[in-house]
Order: sequence, then structure tokens, then C-alpha cells
Amino acid sequence: MSSNPTANPTAAMLVIGDEILSGRTRDANMYHLAQALTGRGIVLKEARVVSDEHGAIVEAVNTLRAAYDHVFTSGGIGPTHDDITADAVADAFGVPIDVRDDARAILAHRYAVAGTELTEVRLRMARIPDGAVLIENPVSGAPGFSLENVHVMAGVPNIFESMLASLLPTLTGGAPLLSQSLRVMRGEGEIAGLLRELAGEFDDLSFGSYPFQRDGAFGTNLVIRGTDAGRLDAAMVKLAAAVGEGAA
Repeated sequence: MSSNPTANPTAAMLVIGDEILSGRTRDANMYHLAQALTGRGIVLKEARVVSDEHGAIVEAVNTLRAAYDHVFTSGGIGPTHDDITADAVADAFGVPIDVRDDARAILAHRYAVAGTELTEVRLRMARIPDGAVLIENPVSGAPGFSLENVHVMAGVPNIFESMLASLLPTLTGGAPLLSQSLRVMRGEGEIAGLLRELAGEFDDLSFGSYPFQRDGAFGTNLVIRGTDAGRLDAAMVKLAAAVGEGAA
């Protein structure tokens, strides 16, 4: 059970790659993104995983960018033939894509320093849709990009994290999302009515209940989220008093 009223900016994540769907790779980027956005006051509302199929990426990008303030993608911007995210995003916006001089210069400098040739295959990573703004990549050099509200980044976790760190300060966020939690050894069914009443009284906060089992007994983690610390405190005092247990 959960509710999440908020005026903060909203976001979705689009994870791209057959390796995620096949189980060969475990995605870590959504977890990192969710934490980073929470601190920025941007609410992650949806996450999707799609295969390395052009049409599937185009459809997902267009659906998500129309529904949320920001869309963050991970995966599919490397040098190989199945790295098609940049092309798909360009098609989603109906704009051309080609090697861009500023992106080429970044790669040329990085490979020159490393004493490595900037081959035609590697130059694929400098193909940027028209109108996009580059996202800095301090780890490997190859930039991501933002096109309107869609932010395209690498799938490798440490590179994704470095790109996100470059991007987030440029985005307008909201009040940081705060949370308090309470663990009770009672099932969800016993406290559903109480939570419904509190959610009605504190309609500016989000209430969530997450069941667990410990030593054969059922319990529930109760979480209250919001941007006003005073309101959170007041709601938690009422919740703790109602269930007769202290906050965790």
C-alpha cells in the first residue's frame, strides 16, 4: 500500500540492453539513480528495461518523455554495432545524428593521451543528435548527451555514476525527499485502515507499507516520505502511538 502526492519534478529511467534482460548482467544503475534523485528532490516514478531493438527504444523514449519531467537512460552508447541508443533517441525526436566536432575533439584528446588510435569504430561514440547538450564523462571520455528532457548515459556503473554526477547540478530539483520508518510485528491487513486514515489527514505526505517475515512471524515496515520535516514528525508520532511501537 502506498501513496505519493508530490509537487517535485518527476523522472523515469530507461535501462537498455539484452544483457540485462537475459540475466547476464545485474543492473545497479537504477538503485544509484533513485538515491541520487531523492537527494535532489526529483521523484523517480517509473523504470523500464528494453532490449537492444530500435523500435522498442524509440517507443519507450517517446512514452516516458511525454509523461515525466526527466528521462534517464543507461546503456547502448558504446562503439559496437548493437549500441543503438543514440540513433533511437534521435529518431524519437525526429532529428538527424552525426559525428559532432566537440565530441570528436574530446575522444581525440583522450585517445591521444592514452597513445591509442581513434578508429572509425570508436568514433561512433561521437555521434550526437542535433540540438543535444553533451554530458561530461570523466572516466572514459566518451560523452553522453541531453536532448530536451532525455538524458542519455552509459550502462557501465562507474561511468553512469560519473556522468550523473556531471548532469545533476544542471537540473532543477525540488525540496529533498525525507523519510521516517517504523517496523511493527503486525501484518499489513491489521494496519491498512489506520494508514488510510493517516494518509487522508496528512495528504501532503506519502505512506508506504512493506511486509516481511521474521522467525515465522509476519511484520510490516511502515515508511512515511515528504519534504516537510515537521509534518513527517507529526505523522510519525501519530502512527507510532496508534500501533503502540517506537520508530525504527
